[in-house]
Amino acid sequence: MHFIFGMEFLYYLIGIIVLIIAAEVLFDKDHPKRFTSGLFWLIFGVTFIIGDKVPASVIGYLVLVMVALTALGQVKNGGKESSTKEQRVKMADKLNNKIFIPALMIPVFTVIGTLLYGHIKFGSVNFVDPTQITLISLGIAAILAFFGAMWITKAKWSVPVQEGSRLLQSVGWAVILPQLLATLGGIFNAAGVGKVVSGIVSNYLPTSNSFVAVFAYCFGMMLFTMIMGNAFAAFAVITAGIGIPFIVHMHAGNPGIMAALGMFAGYSGTLMTPMAANFNIVPAMLFGLEDQNAVVKKQIPTGLAIFVADTLLMYFLVYHF
Repeated sequence: MHFIFGMEFLYYLIGIIVLIIAAEVLFDKDHPKRFTSGLFWLIFGVTFIIGDKVPASVIGYLVLVMVALTALGQVKNGGKESSTKEQRVKMADKLNNKIFIPALMIPVFTVIGTLLYGHIKFGSVNFVDPTQITLISLGIAAILAFFGAMWITKAKWSVPVQEGSRLLQSVGWAVILPQLLATLGGIFNAAGVGKVVSGIVSNYLPTSNSFVAVFAYCFGMMLFTMIMGNAFAAFAVITAGIGIPFIVHMHAGNPGIMAALGMFAGYSGTLMTPMAANFNIVPAMLFGLEDQNAVVKKQIPTGLAIFVADTLLMYFLVYHF
């Protein structure tokens, strides 16, 4: 199958952007940990570019180096402010609501691309990889939004590099946590954790009761998501271990409804865990909150309410449709 744009193009682009930021950190003489911090971002960028060209074990060792640098406190933020508060307020007043246009361009162009790109062909060559149209559309939409932002703000071309570096360094090591947790979910599932969970549930809970089966599945999704920080990672383990054997096979529940509401139960766990770093810890870092768990603490009542509502909704729907 031949195509012009594939996911590899986006991975290479992300890798190049991170390598530029790594170079900026390495050459920043005022950075408190410029060599080790630069090495962290250098490895991160390299993994995007050579990830599909080297054995998986090589990437694994590189990730371990990144983890060691983080654990030893060698990855720091350079602390540079590219503009003063007065400059930011002045620019915000000047742009007003135009500042939201680039952000809105991303979902709009993603939908357009998803519907359009699959029909564009040059002879036997597809414009995009037909198996990854939505993700590629999202990447192309982000690129278009970038140029839209540059046109609206009239910023210098050095500004995206400076602001990208400042933003990425503010997030720090947490930027790789979602990828690591998603990988952990795959490892757990491949190791047969789902079967272990199934055995524990069948031994200690009266799963012959249809409500108990639903509660065990929703609670498992919430708990595993809180542990692993990612509902997608928890979904494979809990659905294989509890959902399919007890709700679908034992009580003839609807697998489509179970899966949809099961993911929602996982998202209730996302609201209540610092392990979901991209949702809860990264915002705290970006806003400079003293308590990094402040977002999680505020979301706990909402997470519990969603869990209760989701469990009841699944019980009434999954066995009747």
